[in-house]
Amino acid sequence: MKVIDLTHTISENMPVYPGTETPKLEVANTYETNGFKETLLTMFSHTGTHMDAPSHIFAHRTTLDAFPVEQFIGKGLVIDCSELGEGQRITMSYIEAVKEKADQAEFLLFYTGWDNHWGTNTYFGDYPAITEEVADYLISSKKKGVGLDVIGIDPISDEHLTIHHKLFAETEIVVIENLARLGEIGNELFTFFALPLKYENSDGAPIRAVAVLNK
Repeated sequence: MKVIDLTHTISENMPVYPGTETPKLEVANTYETNGFKETLLTMFSHTGTHMDAPSHIFAHRTTLDAFPVEQFIGKGLVIDCSELGEGQRITMSYIEAVKEKADQAEFLLFYTGWDNHWGTNTYFGDYPAITEEVADYLISSKKKGVGLDVIGIDPISDEHLTIHHKLFAETEIVVIENLARLGEIGNELFTFFALPLKYENSDGAPIRAVAVLNK
């Protein structure tokens, strides 16, 4: 068995979505004064490697804390799209190339290699994004979730969040953004864990994403 951590570390100088404040990690108690260390964490719910709930877009839709925990665990498949450059789209041709495995998977994770730009201005550029046709496949195949190693499932230029709206309008699916190390998993099915912080009425939350490979 091999375990791969797919999560970026939360820090005060980490990349965040443009317009969002960076996290604050303040020492609240110290070894010297209190005999123990405790940290006050202040950050937005969509910070770092995180998960979006349908309620992120629609007020009447499901929050993360309302999902059964089984929603966050399942068979994953990484689809290699790393040949794509700036402004290019992830089309159904990538899914068709691995269709049998894609149909079996509960989570599709698209590997673009964009996590190599983590910490640079390029990360917020014109990264590869999925098409509406791919979103239709995710909906019709009733996937538990979809993930990418970029900052958003929509192009950064799409202020209307078209893909978010399409996926969350009626479907019980979660969206995972800012994944890391997808290129280390390979092209076989594996067990995927993406466990969000459980807080009340959560529209999104940081997660610890992990791949467990049967090797």
